[in-house]
Amino acid sequence: MKFCKRYQEYMKQRENVDLPGVGFKKLKKILKRCRKREIAAATSTASRRDDVDSSVSDCPGCCPVCDGTFFSSLLNEMSTIVGCFNERAQKLLGLHLTSGFQKYMLWFKIKQWKSHGALIQEGKELVIYAMINAIAIRKILKKYDKIHYCNKQGQAFISQAQIKHIEILRSPWLCELIAFHINLRESKHAKRRTVPDLFDGCSLAFEFEKPILSCALFDSVKVDIHLTCSICLDTVFDPVALTCGHILCYMCACSAASVNIVDGLKAANPRKKCPLCREAGVYESAVHLEELNILLSRSCPEYWEQRLQEERVDRVRQTKEYWESQCRAFMGV
Repeated sequence: MKFCKRYQEYMKQRENVDLPGVGFKKLKKILKRCRKREIAAATSTASRRDDVDSSVSDCPGCCPVCDGTFFSSLLNEMSTIVGCFNERAQKLLGLHLTSGFQKYMLWFKIKQWKSHGALIQEGKELVIYAMINAIAIRKILKKYDKIHYCNKQGQAFISQAQIKHIEILRSPWLCELIAFHINLRESKHAKRRTVPDLFDGCSLAFEFEKPILSCALFDSVKVDIHLTCSICLDTVFDPVALTCGHILCYMCACSAASVNIVDGLKAANPRKKCPLCREAGVYESAVHLEELNILLSRSCPEYWEQRLQEERVDRVRQTKEYWESQCRAFMGV
């Protein structure tokens, strides 16, 4: 079965859930019209020149599709898909991680999740939704490149989407959902077979003692998330994901943003840049990866205990210095 048909069937099955998707048929029609224009242009040029290939391949600047029709439509659809995915994943994980009275209030508000099994199924469906839409976007971009005799426009578009933070495979909530499923699979309830519908597409592996979080539900796309902090060069501890997609230890991120742990990353100057990609304004909306934190603490307990002891001293020192400075400021010293 062709992917286009498979994708349409998948989205049709989820019409009642109201999930946005990629307008595959609409985008293919745009490309079909563009192909007709290119053939006409190539024929016209061939009557005046012998070198037809150069005129056909020179797509940027002369093709109306490249000028905005195709890419603007796809960009809007990607933005809607990522926004919906992030919102649903954040709500689901918030429900799973809360406790006490707050949890009961959330369960009361979100009536459709009446059981723990429904919560797990929703998480699984969200991961599949993210992966299949990522494949759909790559398939339509591949079609675009094939029609336009080029292989750079698709990759350039993906890079642009990453800059705009609408690349679904770079979403921190996808990372959290993968960790969420591994945590459930390895929990006591799962071993007693009381947790339904878990899948084996998600895994945490150690390559040369460096952790990698993976998800491969389809043969077309595999997500590998490296969990080594680029500042301390060790396994991320108390991890946070910056808006650019890079994952750092919380203390390392505070250090890079030149803020103390009491004020936190929200107090970071908007001009402060990511130490990896040098993008500015990535700290204020950073996401604390709590499910990933739980997964790593279970997977490497000795390392976790050691880092916990080391950072405790640092946190106490920073907190003490912060309140001493606040007292001096208050006293006018």
